[in-house]
Formats: sequence, structure tokens, C-alpha cells
Amino acid sequence: MFDQVVLFLIEKGVSNFWANTIVEGSKFIIVICLAIFIFYIAKWMLMSQVEKIVFKTTVQWDDILLKRKVFHKISLLFPGLALLGFSEIFGYINTLVYKFSLLYIIFILTMVILSIFDGINDIYEGYKISKERPIKGYLQITKILVIFVGIILVISILMGKSPLVLIGGLSALTAVLLLVFKDTLLGFIASIQFTMNDMVRIGDWIEMPKFDADGDVIDIAVNTVKVQNWDKTITTIPTYMLVSDSFKNWRGMNEAGGRRIKRSIHIDITSVRFCTQKDIDQWKKIRILENYLTDKELAIKKSNEDISIKSMEDINSRKLTNIGTFRAYILNYLNQHPQIKKDMTLLVRQLSPTEIGIPIEIYAFSADQDWIRYEAIQSDIFDHLFAMLPEFDLHPYQLPGKNMVNTINKFNYCGE
Repeated sequence: MFDQVVLFLIEKGVSNFWANTIVEGSKFIIVICLAIFIFYIAKWMLMSQVEKIVFKTTVQWDDILLKRKVFHKISLLFPGLALLGFSEIFGYINTLVYKFSLLYIIFILTMVILSIFDGINDIYEGYKISKERPIKGYLQITKILVIFVGIILVISILMGKSPLVLIGGLSALTAVLLLVFKDTLLGFIASIQFTMNDMVRIGDWIEMPKFDADGDVIDIAVNTVKVQNWDKTITTIPTYMLVSDSFKNWRGMNEAGGRRIKRSIHIDITSVRFCTQKDIDQWKKIRILENYLTDKELAIKKSNEDISIKSMEDINSRKLTNIGTFRAYILNYLNQHPQIKKDMTLLVRQLSPTEIGIPIEIYAFSADQDWIRYEAIQSDIFDHLFAMLPEFDLHPYQLPGKNMVNTINKFNYCGE
């Protein structure tokens, strides 16, 4: 039929070249319109049926594939297949149409496969194990390989050579490829190490000062690990840097069930003194110190009798101090505190004196790991302890402020 059209145009005075060009162009337009028509028919039939099935099923994987538009992209294959099937009707542009059809099919197939991998990752992230063993990095490597194969096939079609010949020729470009994909390869190796050693999981709180990262891991990919800091900024860290450099992972704290409290109260050295019997009698009214003071009195009395000391006024006698009693009070207070873990380290110790006083350090673990509630528990404990210092006639050390200096200078001036 098309040959008759060519002859008809030639009879009407159209040159042979233009007659064939008009006919070939008409063929191409007709086939393109037919391919578009097939696309809409296939899309309508495929998508309508798929959506009905997806909405009826209770599984989630088909919903995810539908969300990722896998079925929509599959419907895009039909125009390419139609164009490929009708390529034989063309004349001198037969090869061009054939290659164009193949390129289109390869491109759409690549997009379908990439969408399927994205869907697989979404499905996998619905399971708890995904937090411990993320597969996003492996899928990204696979996607890169798929794209690489697609590019090889496209080049082979355009050049008219076998893909194996092109792959063999790439051996000479190995060094260049290693340089270009250096971060990807290092990231892939790092991802394997993450999985094997369980170093980082999504949701872990990590701290890496080198990159100003301090927050939760929200994404682990081949090239980068994203950390959402506490100020809601996002820090992107090269994946391999988490293997080559050091970082702190707070996951152990969550798994242990407690969050550490480590803070000191600095006591003014000049306020430390021995206790009198009046002090001891007064402190016995504090319920959590009653048993401690009773036991200490008996132990001190026996110790003094052993060395023939009969009076507490004797300078050689063993005596209680206000700072030692305060340490005992802190320990007993923490032991009865409902928000302190009793099965983890609980320590109240005196550190070496410094120019800012005697540090009394509390080392304990809060039962609540939530940041806001943890800070509230810690603050409540130290609010109470600061308020109790006067009961033991102790003074916290504090550097003189401007107002204090002015008051001292005024007092000295008046005294003169």
C-alpha cells in the first residue's frame, strides 16, 4: 500500500526522494500515534486491574510497589514494544526506528528495575531487623550495576557492537573507574563492616565532633550517613569516615537501660570541719542518716577506746566531719531515689582539691533515658543537694562576682 502511495506522489510530480521521505514520515507518525494509543489502553487496563487487586489484598508490598509507580512504568514498555514490532514496515529509516525502540525499552526497563529496588527497600524497612541490618547501601550498589549495564547496552546498540567487546575494552579504564567511584567503593566496604560488626544502625545516637555531628542517624547509604542533630540540622558524613575515624555511639546507654549522671559539687575548703555532738544529734533527725550516724558513733567510740582515748575533745580522737557526713547523705539519698538505677554503678566520691574547692562527684545512672526527663531528674537531685549544704554547715565554692567584689571593697574602705 505504501509503495502505491510513493508511485502516486511521483506521478504527481514529486521527486523520488521527497516521495519516500513523505511516506516514511507518515509511517512514523502513524506508528507513534498507534504506540501512544496502545500506551493509554495498556495503562487503563493494567492500572485499573492492579489497583483493584492492591486494594483488596491485606499485604503491604503491593501497595508499596504501586506507590513507587512500578506498574505505571511497566505500562510505558508497551509503546516501545509496539514501535519495535512495526519497525519492519519502514524503509531506509528501519534501522533508526529499530535502535530507537531498543533504547527506549532499555531505558524503561532500567527505570522499572530501579523502582523495584526502591520498593524492596521500603518493604524491608517495615521490619524491625532493618534498624540493625539496613540494606539500602547494598541496593544502591546493585542499582549502580544495573545503570552500568544499561549504559553498556545503549553504547553497544549505538555503535553496533557486542556488549562483551565493550566490557573487555573497559579493562583499560579500570584505574579511571576506581578513581571516579572511589567514595562509592569505600562506602560499600564500610557498609559491609557496619553490617558485620553492627557498628551503626538507623536510630542510633552518635557523636562525631570532627563533623559537628551529634544526633540520631536517619539514613545510611553507600556514600553518606545522615545525622539529624539536636538542633534539627542535618549533618552528612561520608560513610567510610565512620570506619576510618572514631565516633561515639550512645546505643549502649539505651540497651543498658540507664543514662549516666556525672556531675560535681565544689565545696569551699574553709567550710570543712569536725562535727560536734550537737551536730550529730541534729543530723540524726534526718531519717536517711539516722542508722548511718548510729553505726558510725559506735564504730568511732570503739576505735577511740582501743587507743585509750576517753574524750571526744582529745585532739587524737577519731571524729566525723561535716563533708564526710554530707557524702553519706548523698549516697543514702540516691539509694532511696526512685529514678536512680540501683543495679548500675552508684558512686559518691571526693576528688582531688583544686583552686575551685573540693569536688564531690556523683556518678550514677538515671532510670529514664529520655533527654528532657533525664535533665529534669538530674536538676532536681542537684537542686536538693545545694539546698542541703547549709544543714551541714558547708558552702559551695563560687568565684567572686562583680557585686561581691564591690561589696568586699566597700567593707574594707569603711573599715579603714
